[in-house]
This record gives sequence, C-alpha cells and structure tokens, in this order.
Amino acid sequence: MFSDIAEFFEKGGWGMWPILFITIFILAIAFERTFVLYIRSSVKKEEFIRLLQVPILKGDLNRVLKVCSTYQYPLARIVHAGVLKVKRSDEEVQAAMDEAYLREIPLIEKRTDYLNLLGNVATLAGLLGTITGLIKTFGAISGADPASRSAMLSEGISEAMHCTAFGLGAGIIGILAFAVMAGKSKSIKSDIDEGSVRVLNLIVANRNKMGDIKDDAA
Repeated sequence: MFSDIAEFFEKGGWGMWPILFITIFILAIAFERTFVLYIRSSVKKEEFIRLLQVPILKGDLNRVLKVCSTYQYPLARIVHAGVLKVKRSDEEVQAAMDEAYLREIPLIEKRTDYLNLLGNVATLAGLLGTITGLIKTFGAISGADPASRSAMLSEGISEAMHCTAFGLGAGIIGILAFAVMAGKSKSIKSDIDEGSVRVLNLIVANRNKMGDIKDDAA
C-alpha cells in the first residue's frame, strides 16, 4: 500500500510537493478543530440546564456556580459570567453574559475558514502542476525524434494527471472538513444562544431566592 502511494506521488512530479504541504495543513487544522468542537466545546445542553434547575429553584447560587465551574464548556462559562452579576440589574447580567459570549464564539469559529481556503488552493495547485507539466512535456517533444515522442507524451500526460488527482483529492478533503466543522460550529452556537437565554430567564425569575456568593464558589 505504502509503495503504491510512494509510486503515485513520484509519478506526479514536483507539483505534488506543494499539494502535500497543503494537505498536511488541512489535516492538522481538521484534527485540531475536531478536538475543540467535539470534545472541548460540545456540551449536552439539556443535561446541563437540568443540573442547574434544582439549585436555581432552591436559590443555591453557590451550587449553580460550582456546576458551571465543573463543566468547562463555552455555555457554562457564559452562564457563570451572568450568575456572578445576578445581584445586579438585568442589564448588567446580560452585559456580562454578552461579554463572555464575545470571548467564546471566536474560539469556536477559529481557523475553520482556513479549511475551505486550503481546499480550494490545493485544487488550484493541482491544476498548476498539470499545466506546467503539460507545458514541459510539449516543449520537450517538440525537439525529440518521432520514435520517442509518443512515450514522452504519455509520460508527461501521466505526470500531469497524477498531479490533478492529488490536488482534487486534497481539495475534497478540505472542503468536506470545512462543511462538517462549520455545521458543528453553528450547532454549538445555537445551543449557546438557546441555553444561555433559558438559564438567564430562570435565574432572573428566581433572583429573590438567591443567597450570597461565597468566595470559593466564585
């Protein structure tokens, strides 16, 4: 298998190298985004809100903060910021949550657009390798003897097509990864929007029950 891959790569000529570097960047970003979006930022919204409901209804503000600190997800950090201001006006609570929201969202969307960009660049790099390979081939056969022209032409076209195939493959990976990560980012943002509003409304409705915040809970 690896020998076949090496042979395929060798047949593509110099144009395979820039595509390889682009592919490495695509895979690195895709793995990093997968970890961030599916492990660090993804939270079971309903489960999280359910854990907060009981202490909120009881007015146990410190317990609410402890739950938020336990779940180190964007939604939990945004709610935590609002809970710290619960004794103040609704506008201040909302402002604190909005500030936390503006910190968290760029981290969720970070580098995702590069997948789309690199996917398109890989495709174009494959096309560039194809064109330069054909130019080189036709330039070489113009001065060659008729007996060797056919073999040189076949070899040159094969090199160009290998470069095209590799570029298209890398481009498809990049664009598909972008679509998946962008969809996951949108889903997380929707959960954050809905979850933060639901928790905020629940806290405001039970504000009078809330006790004071202990230093260790904050």
